Amino acid sequence: MTALQELLNAALSDMRQQRYAEAAALLAPFAHVQSSELQRYYGEALRRSGRPQEAVGPLMQALALKMDDVDAYLQLAFALQTLQMKAEAAECFRTVATLQPASVMAQAYLAHGDQQCARWADFEANLVALHQAIEAKPDDAQDEFGVPFTLVGLPHQPSQLLKVARMSTRYLSRGLQPLPPVPARAKAPGERLRVAYLSGDFHAHATAALLVETLEQHDRERFEVMLVSHGPDDGSALSQRIRRAAGHLLDVSALSLDGIARALRDAAVDIVIDLKGHTAGSRFTALASRPAPVQVSWLGFPGTSGADFIDYLIGDPVVTPHAHAPDYSETIAQLPGCYQPGDSQRQITPLPRARWGLPESALVLLGANPVYKITPAVWDTWMHLLHALPEALLWQLSGGDQADAQLLAEAAQRGIGPDRILFMPPVDMATHWQRLASADIALDTWPCNGHTTTSDALAAGVPVVTLKGDGFAGRVAASLLTAAGRPDLICETPQAYGDRVCALARDGSRALPIQPWIDSRQFARDLEALYERMWARAVQGLPPAPL
Repeated sequence: MTALQELLNAALSDMRQQRYAEAAALLAPFAHVQSSELQRYYGEALRRSGRPQEAVGPLMQALALKMDDVDAYLQLAFALQTLQMKAEAAECFRTVATLQPASVMAQAYLAHGDQQCARWADFEANLVALHQAIEAKPDDAQDEFGVPFTLVGLPHQPSQLLKVARMSTRYLSRGLQPLPPVPARAKAPGERLRVAYLSGDFHAHATAALLVETLEQHDRERFEVMLVSHGPDDGSALSQRIRRAAGHLLDVSALSLDGIARALRDAAVDIVIDLKGHTAGSRFTALASRPAPVQVSWLGFPGTSGADFIDYLIGDPVVTPHAHAPDYSETIAQLPGCYQPGDSQRQITPLPRARWGLPESALVLLGANPVYKITPAVWDTWMHLLHALPEALLWQLSGGDQADAQLLAEAAQRGIGPDRILFMPPVDMATHWQRLASADIALDTWPCNGHTTTSDALAAGVPVVTLKGDGFAGRVAASLLTAAGRPDLICETPQAYGDRVCALARDGSRALPIQPWIDSRQFARDLEALYERMWARAVQGLPPAPL
């Protein structure tokens, strides 16, 4: 084996264990070497360790040395996306799909890349190619990654999501070996059940904002709660609050997947709850080593993990009815109300609309979901609403200059001028919550609903009109609206959706109250009851069962 190959193997080993900064440091002294593989590895390590601007040069060099290097195109696309160059990223994805037309991963990233910048000319063709690639893959394939999250925002069948989730999980967990099994045992009187939440988002992040009050309400006499963090501490008030709420945080950010598994085992965790699933920065495949007797997926990813090492997925009767069990690799465990927790302590005070550049007299239709969730069918419906409601304007979350310009062009093709659409720039969470209160009606997206976006709008007192879909991601808003006492805002067809928005606009019924649906104390009790039932079955040596 050559010295170069040994170096590359060492870097690859680091990256497979998600030690990206270490891989970048290892390769940096050899950045002058004219090897496409070395340049690609170096670029990927830089990108994944939070240095996308520096990653572009090595990745371009890799392509100069090997112009058909699919992995280099992928890594370059990811770096460009981070740098808000989404149209350029989409072209990289297009090249990948051209080079590998049968690849599910390539077709998924192409479709998602076009969605990121609202380029819909090839929307239907992208979908056909993606669905055909999924169907053509053997059920036991494991050579694809990154697909589940991209698929969630696109029209698909739940069975397709299950297939690609299994495929991706097999790929991501390859090489990980189970630890020696530790059986669940009954707790002695006064002994607490040890529960660990695994995530990289215990800072100023939506997951932390949703979870923090439930953590504060956990029964400390019956449960020992710890956070297992593979993410940063940003020093924010939310970061400090969630750490106080848990009482104990185990920082595993510097550990490999194997190391995280061993840390969980060393901490004698009884139930581990992964809060990330198939989302960016996830380490859920550390659970492939089976560090805990009971392993659970909740909150972070709206769908199945496809992992045979995850016992339960926590949902509710709306997002995960038991009739949908065939679409999940996990066993469904239902909370009695909405699966999504919340924070009743949030104070959202409306400010004058002028603060946000909104006309006082306009009917403000809120589009607070990211651009990739807006499909042509959604945009058609929204533009029909602007025609039907001449006093209305659409207040849409900005997707960056490129995406915003494309949305304005799509609006113009549908007879809507730029004066009818106003874009919301990125702001911190607290400011975002406050500005939502200036909207009149929130417009949900489909097939992927707003999740935290929906609960944020409801917390601000803004009614959300939704179209209920077939899978988890398309039913979250319906679950939240049911909990908030507004099932009248849940629609079954795009026509009904449009009619409901117009009715709200014209008859003033949007002023009807949204009932407080966040009771974190009761939520914590319901969640703990699920944990105890999971544990009781494990102690008896029984397999997971629907709860």
